[in-house]
Amino acid sequence: MLGGGDGTAAAEQALDLLGNLRGLAAKVGQMASYVDGLVPDEQRETYERVLSGLRTGTPSSPFSKVKPVIESELGLSLERAFAEFEAEPMASASIGQVHRARLHDSTEVAVKVQHPGIEAAIETDLSSAGTLVGFASRMVPSALNARDIHDEIAQAFRDELDYRLEAERQAQFAQFFADDPHIHIPRVFAAQSSRRVLTSELVRGLDFEAATQLPEDKRRAYAQVLWRFVFQAILVEGLFNADPHPGNYIFHADGRITFLDFGCVQRLEPVMLGAAREMHASAVHGNQARFRQAAARGCRTKPGPYETDLLDYLWYCYAPLRSAPFQIDRTYVADVVRSTQTLKKHMLSKRSNLTPIPGGIVLTNRLQFGFYSVLARLDVSVDYAAIDREILALVL
Repeated sequence: MLGGGDGTAAAEQALDLLGNLRGLAAKVGQMASYVDGLVPDEQRETYERVLSGLRTGTPSSPFSKVKPVIESELGLSLERAFAEFEAEPMASASIGQVHRARLHDSTEVAVKVQHPGIEAAIETDLSSAGTLVGFASRMVPSALNARDIHDEIAQAFRDELDYRLEAERQAQFAQFFADDPHIHIPRVFAAQSSRRVLTSELVRGLDFEAATQLPEDKRRAYAQVLWRFVFQAILVEGLFNADPHPGNYIFHADGRITFLDFGCVQRLEPVMLGAAREMHASAVHGNQARFRQAAARGCRTKPGPYETDLLDYLWYCYAPLRSAPFQIDRTYVADVVRSTQTLKKHMLSKRSNLTPIPGGIVLTNRLQFGFYSVLARLDVSVDYAAIDREILALVL
C-alpha cells in the first residue's frame, strides 16, 4: 500500500529502488511514471514527477565494461569499427545504453550496447516470476492459462535481448513507412551491429516532454502521426510495436516523428488481424453489435458474464473511434486502466466462464495503457476516426 499524503516519500523510495535495477523491475517503474490509473489520483502528479527520470534513463554501465562487449561482438577494435566514439552514454535504459559515435565515412550514429550481465539478470527475474506464476496458477481458473501468459511475456523479453532481431524489425518498419513524409525510422548499419550491439543513424530533435509544451496545432499534428504509425502497422501489416514508451519518440519542427526501439514487436495471427480490422471498422461506424461479434471471434470467448464484461471493456477502449473528434485525456486513460478491475474478478473466480487469452495478444493492453497515456499528455482533440478510415481503405 502507498503511504498517505501526496505520496512523495513512497515515490522517492520507489525511485531509489527501481532506479538502481535493470530488466523487468526497471520497465515496471518506467510504465508507472507515465501510465495513468496505476496509482491513486491524489498521488499521481507526485509519482510522475519523482519517477519521470526513469523514462529517460537508468544507471549506465562503465565504459571500461562496455568497450569489451562492443569489440567482442563486432570482432573489431573500437578504433577500427568507429572513427569516433563517446565514452559517456547519451542515454541508458533497462537493457542497454546508447553512445554517440561517428563512422569512418563521417556518418553520425547512435550505438546501443547491452549492459554487461543484463541477460543473466533478466533470466533471474523471469525465473522468479515463473515461480510466482506456478504458485498463482493453483488459485485462479485453469482457463486463465497463467503459465502460457508468463511464457509469452518471457519470450518477448528474451527477444528484446537479440539486437539482430530488432535490426530486422527496424528495417521492416522503415521499408513499410518509406513513403510516409511524417514517419522516420533510423537506418541500421549492419556492419556495426550484432546480437548485443545495434548501430543506427543518429537523429536529433525534441524529446517528448518538450513536444508536450508546443502549441496545440503542433501537438495535434504529432498525435495524428502517432496514431497512424501504430494502427497502420497493425491493421495493414499485422505488426504490433508493443513498447509505446515516451522516450522512443523524437519530434521534429516540420511535423515528422522519428520512432526508436523495435525490440518488442509482435505479429498478429491471421484470425486476430481480421478481427482487429473488423473491430476498427465497426467502431468507426458505431456498429456495436458487429464490433462485439468481431471482438468475441478475435478473443475466442464464449457467451457468459466474462464475455459480456470483456466486450464492454473493449468497446470503451475504442471510444476514440466512436466520437469524432475525441480527446484522449488522462481521466479517460485512468478510467480505461481501472476498468480492468471488472475483468479481474473473473480471474479470481473458479466458477467464472473465463476463456484463455489467445496467443500473441497478451501485450496489446500496452496500447490502452501506454500509448493512450502518451496521447493524453499531448492533450488535444483529434479526429482519429478519419485517420482510421484512410488506413482501413488500404485493406477493406
